[in-house]
Amino acid sequence: MNASQEIEVLIRAKYPILYIVSWEEKRVEEALQKVCTNLNRTLHTWSVTQGMKPAVNRPGGQVRTSTLPGELEALALVHEAPEYTVFLLKDFHPYMKDYRVVRLLRDLANRLRGRAETLILMGPSLNLPTDLEKDITVVDFELPDAAAIEATLDRLIEAVKGNSNVDSSLKPQQREALVKSAQGLTQDEIESVFARSLVERKKFDLDVVLEEKKQIIRKSGILEYYAPDAQIKDVGGLEVLKEWLDKRGDSFTDKAREFGIPAPKGILLLGVQGCGKSLVAKAVAAQWNLPLLKLDVGRIFGSLVGQSEENIRTAIKVAESVAPCILWADELEKGFAGVSGGGVSDSGTTARVFSTFLTWMQEKTAPVFLMATANDVSSLPPEMLRKGRFDEIFFVDLPDTDEREQIFGIHIKKRNRDASKFNLKALAKASAGFSGAEIEQAIVSSLYAAYDAKRELMQKDVVAEVKALVPLSVMMREDIEELREWAILRTRPASKKNPA
Repeated sequence: MNASQEIEVLIRAKYPILYIVSWEEKRVEEALQKVCTNLNRTLHTWSVTQGMKPAVNRPGGQVRTSTLPGELEALALVHEAPEYTVFLLKDFHPYMKDYRVVRLLRDLANRLRGRAETLILMGPSLNLPTDLEKDITVVDFELPDAAAIEATLDRLIEAVKGNSNVDSSLKPQQREALVKSAQGLTQDEIESVFARSLVERKKFDLDVVLEEKKQIIRKSGILEYYAPDAQIKDVGGLEVLKEWLDKRGDSFTDKAREFGIPAPKGILLLGVQGCGKSLVAKAVAAQWNLPLLKLDVGRIFGSLVGQSEENIRTAIKVAESVAPCILWADELEKGFAGVSGGGVSDSGTTARVFSTFLTWMQEKTAPVFLMATANDVSSLPPEMLRKGRFDEIFFVDLPDTDEREQIFGIHIKKRNRDASKFNLKALAKASAGFSGAEIEQAIVSSLYAAYDAKRELMQKDVVAEVKALVPLSVMMREDIEELREWAILRTRPASKKNPA
């Protein structure tokens, strides 16, 4: 049952007051008009700027109109109206802080109950006083689904047909990707972004739609949008992890649903610092052509009572609204470090936020792929590691000799140098115990040395920096060994070989 069908059932069942949560006034009003036509009811709309107006003139069931913007006047008109009328009051939630409005609404609920008359409140957010919770029924008006987006796309294609300057042709796979990328946008946003794509790119371009979603993420103030600035080829080693991700690249399509494959939930990358966990998150977003959203847990926690809980719910809602997408939670253990403390230091705020996040991980149905990273397994709550939260937990260890050779080649090429002019095998052998980040730093430092000497980068420069750098595997040998022992029986290795 969709929202329109639910509203029709509630009106027929003579529910007195409904609250529709939606940004889309035009779509809601059009849907209500269709419902009222089917039920032979008269729809009246009210806003603070326009007053009460009949949506369509129909015989019978008329009420007097008013240009007065007062919310009390609107409720008085509802009270006086005959049966077989429906009232839509737009953006009414700010007025429900007034005790007089609350009292009038409670009186109306008693009067309308059992009558063929319905009051519908509408707003983009749900704000109900406790006094009205038992008198108002909440209806979530969903955003346009795939069928509605396709209809909008078809209308636009028909409108530009014959325009030789615009290529409106779409292959079936391109069409499906475009429709899926537009899910989470309002009807107006969909029409605007498709039109912008035709004007700007002279065709339907997926990147333009992703740019529109970037705006949604930016407005939330909690999540960060990351442009896909890394490719999977920029990641050295980790063959097992790459293979696992590659097999799930097309798992967000309708074809995968028809085959019986659910959308993947996500993975946890656990391992040594600087070994490419964050780089993988950025690379996967580029490979799958999905928006990458970073969840900074530090932004979730606010100073006001209840603010932290509301922030995590908002973050989840925003992520689901732009799905399919990748939600990247970096260094997850630091964000939820207070969970094991019993909530004594923060009155249980961390525990409540963690519980909300955990429940969402288990129950989510939206195609949001959670990519979490962690360095310290001892700080992770055990509930997080239970089967069902993630599809897989990978352990990212220090790169072995072959992987270090790949990483040296990647970073040398990244600095516009010919990797074939360097003895990569010798560099890999000399850098035993180095992480990917430390190898990159050795390349960067050697470039500084060569630039200072006013000559081109040479093998000896890199070797000198490798010898001068003390890797993390030496400074934190005991901690890394403890992490490896824990991971042997509990996680899946991200690489095929052991470090050397």
